[in-house]
Amino acid sequence: MNNSSTKLHWEQVYTNKNPSEVSWTQAVPTTSIDLINNFNLPKSAKIIDIGGGDSKLVDYLLSMGYSNITILDISKKAIEKAKLRLGVNAKKVKWIICNITNFEPKVKYDVWHDRATFHFLTTAPQIESYLEIADKAVDKFITIGTFSDKGPDKCSGLEIKKYADIDLELAFENKFTKIKCINENHITPFNTIQNFTFCSFGKK
Repeated sequence: MNNSSTKLHWEQVYTNKNPSEVSWTQAVPTTSIDLINNFNLPKSAKIIDIGGGDSKLVDYLLSMGYSNITILDISKKAIEKAKLRLGVNAKKVKWIICNITNFEPKVKYDVWHDRATFHFLTTAPQIESYLEIADKAVDKFITIGTFSDKGPDKCSGLEIKKYADIDLELAFENKFTKIKCINENHITPFNTIQNFTFCSFGKK
């Protein structure tokens, strides 16, 4: 899919479906929260959530006192939903509507979090672009969650790329050092299981 087709796809998804109707919804993003907290950064740390859209991670980060949060998503509708849910707290967050492969970071982030986007990049140029942008944008840490090698072949009707621990480590090894990797079974709103690989990295 080209950029315009990809954006149209996600705008339609977030326009037509509620959180209970999409597989990636998490009531509490426990693993992401734990990985971010394990970096032991101050609450003023700059955190960006790639593909954060309508995820509740931002709700929990705000409730824990993190004060410098940016959400990037390709879908304007997803961000509108998140802002509506957050109410007045939405003003505490920076919002960016952008395809990740077109992102031009203006600041360095202490934490780059992504549980939604990386596995949708299926071509070598897309992946290379992502890694170059992450290298420019990240000052300290990355945490990535992708479908594992035991995960589904598609998500939201789109082809995805699956990663075992070693695959993620190899993808990021030029600029980042692996801290830890874990596998997790995500229970979807439909009571099905999707296996994820989560890895955290430190900037070399």
